[in-house]
Amino acid sequence: MKQVAGVEWQVSEGLTPYEDALAAMESRAAAIRAGEANELIWLVEHPPLFTAGTSANADELMNPLHFPVFEAGRGGRYTYHGPGQRVGYLMLDLEKRGKDIRCFVHALEGWIIAALAQLDVKARREPGRIGLWVGEGANEAKIAAIGVRVKRWVTLHGFSVNISPDLSHFGGIVPCGISDFGVTSLQALDVDAEMAELDGALEAAFPAFLAELPASDKVP
Repeated sequence: MKQVAGVEWQVSEGLTPYEDALAAMESRAAAIRAGEANELIWLVEHPPLFTAGTSANADELMNPLHFPVFEAGRGGRYTYHGPGQRVGYLMLDLEKRGKDIRCFVHALEGWIIAALAQLDVKARREPGRIGLWVGEGANEAKIAAIGVRVKRWVTLHGFSVNISPDLSHFGGIVPCGISDFGVTSLQALDVDAEMAELDGALEAAFPAFLAELPASDKVP
């Protein structure tokens, strides 16, 4: 397993069952906290499914195709995962990276924005909304979702970026509780980029993301 900026970096091939990902994240986070494992960035794809965050509202789940629904334990509401979507799980030790959750989330958003910029996609934050957005007016839509959990100062979960998923699957939920705007993908934006190209952009922008996190005042 390679390292990027001192953090282990793993890319899983094929479709990773969501329950396996949850178990692996919990185990790795506990090992990081115990000083028995290194920090990890884990990039996966999942089969079609919905996840429910801690603020999920049952009225926002329609699920006409009867995809499995998982309690994720992260913040936020309902999110879709499926083939053609890059999901990134971050298991980072904030005890040595400043213990600032708000800064962590802001830096995470900036990381995805910087990676998409390398693919000539201008993504942005929007005040009061979760996720990252592209387009203007009637064409405004969400390109990436953010959802994290911090347990004993180790992060879990992370982000998803839509490369070429079946966008009709998002119709089974109100994505992240936002009904006034649509969801888009690189493919829908006519951006000719494969999963590996996004992965490379994420890797290139990763050191700058880490540099945005405050130094810890913890004495070794």
